[in-house]
This record gives sequence, C-alpha cells and structure tokens, in this order.
Amino acid sequence: MNHEKYMLRCLELAEKGLRAAMPNPSVGAVLVYNDSIIGEGFTSPYGGPHGEVNCINSVTEENRHLIPNSTLYVSLEPCSHYGKTPPCCDLIIRQQIQNIVIGTADTHEKVAGNGIKKLREAGKNVIVGVLEKECRELNKRFFTFNEKKRPYIILKWAQSADGFISPESKPDNRPVWITNPYSRQLVHKWRSEEMAILAGTQTVLSDNPELNVRDWKGPNPVRVIIDRENKIGDNHSVKNHKIKTIVLTEKANFPNLENLAYEVVPLDDGFLPAVCNVLHRYNLQSVIVEGGRITLQAFINAGLWDEARVFKGQAVFTKGTEAPKFTAAPIKRQEIMNDELLIFRNYG
Repeated sequence: MNHEKYMLRCLELAEKGLRAAMPNPSVGAVLVYNDSIIGEGFTSPYGGPHGEVNCINSVTEENRHLIPNSTLYVSLEPCSHYGKTPPCCDLIIRQQIQNIVIGTADTHEKVAGNGIKKLREAGKNVIVGVLEKECRELNKRFFTFNEKKRPYIILKWAQSADGFISPESKPDNRPVWITNPYSRQLVHKWRSEEMAILAGTQTVLSDNPELNVRDWKGPNPVRVIIDRENKIGDNHSVKNHKIKTIVLTEKANFPNLENLAYEVVPLDDGFLPAVCNVLHRYNLQSVIVEGGRITLQAFINAGLWDEARVFKGQAVFTKGTEAPKFTAAPIKRQEIMNDELLIFRNYG
C-alpha cells in the first residue's frame, strides 16, 4: 500500500482544522480498506472530537464491518490520555483496527510515545515516521510551543524599494501604504491564522492600529502590546476592550479589566524571554510580530523568531526609518502584483 499517498491526504485534511483546533494540534486521519478510503476526518474546533474520532464516525453503516481489517493513517500519534475528550488510542483498540500508520510522534509530555506504546502493547501493527518532516511542519506551532516552551514567532514588515519601513514624515498624519491592497489583505488572512499579534509602544502611538482582522473572515488574534512606561492611553484602539488584549509593562498601575490585562516584565536582557513566558502562560501558541523597527530588531538580535515575512513595495522614501537587518537568506520569493514577498526561516 502507498503509505505516503494516504499520509498526504491526512495532511490535506489536518490543514482544514489548523486554526480552530489551537492550542491543540490539528490531526488528519484516513481509514483505508483494500486501497480505498472508507472514512476520513480532521480535528474539530478546540474541545471537540479529534481527527481519529471524526474519521471512524464518518464510515457509513454498510462499511463499518470493514473497520477492523482497514489501515488507519494519522498525521500525529494518537493521544493516550484523558483531556477534553477520551483517549483516541482506546477508540482504535475498541474498533479492533489492526494496522496504524503514524506520520510523527507527539512530543507533548502527556503523550510522548505513550500512544504508540499503548497500541503496540495491544498487539497492533504500528508504523511511525511516514512523511514525518511534513507532519511536523504542518503543526510547527504546536511543536515549537511544547518543545521550546514559547510561541511560534512570525516577524512581519513591509519595506520600501530603498529599504525603509516608514518615511521621515507623514502628510496630514495619515498612513503611508508601502504595499498594494492584495498584500494588505494577505496580512489580515495571516492574522486570522495566528493566536496572537504583538506590537510595540511607538507603533501604537504613531499609527493607532486596531490589530484585528478586517479584510478577511476569521478570528481576531489576542493583542499583545509592549508598553514599558505606560505611554499608551485609553483612547487608543488597542484598549477598546473589543478584543482580548495583554499589555506588557514594567509597572502595572492599572487594574485588569474585561479583555484588558496587564503583565509586568523586566527591563533587562531577560525582557524578550519574559515576554515569551507570558505568552506561553496564556497558552498562546503563535504570535505574529507587527511592531516597528526597534521591536522587530530586538527579536532578531535575540534569535527569538521562527519565520519572517517581508514585503518589498515600489515606493521610494529616500529618508525615514530603516527596515530591520538580519543575515538570513529567503527560502521563498513570491510576487503579489507589483509587490515582492520574501519568506525567511530561522532553523537555529
């Protein structure tokens, strides 16, 4: 049987549930009998059934007698513990499925090979590591969060053709767009895919951004604002209480309100690790950093980033705020009308 063929289908399915499942991983599952798919599914929104459950439940009544003699493909090791739902391993064993092919092991401390062990101890034939790299890549946020104890960090900025992220001055204090509307819409799609969005003090004071999803359909990320000296007033959009917002400050002189929380972080070399610790404590599995140059450069200098998405527009500013600097080479280039999008990865 072509294991990779069916694991690719698992990945296609898992991608459909990626954002809704967070902070859980999204798992794709396919049940195959005699080289034909008789059931498939992916992880429900957080708190709902896992991919294996949805896959088995999707099998029609006339095909249910085929389940024990089928092969179950799953992109991630089935869970063996009770969480918001019962263990998937127990269901697999109860359904008497003999052959299980797993994309990658689950490194979460509550699973960590125990699912594979439980299935093998029950006499099941278990194969592990089919398209393992691709399966880990799909749930890269989940793996980073659990293995590095911090969110998956995406840096994003737009820069002019001559390397500036903003001009020296703004006419009438209105935004100066570097990219075209299609690139800006893509940014809103990205926001809907991540659990948090982070910006620094100067970005909020200069642009008064809402940091929400407007040009795309999807959930708003939690807003995370670095405001060490409490310069951002209640009149700014990030404090409108419409979206969960966490303000990171040196001195929390304000009470926590509905959708607005304050967290104290130190002003020293441990500042960014402390920021990551706060996000980890709030169970925020991923964050897209849309701050200004100082904030972005701080993450780069600390090596605290996993991915960078950089737009290059056609505008020429001559003078202004220079774009962040780093030495990584792009792994991907994409044209979006007259803009260029560069994707970088930090594999360190």
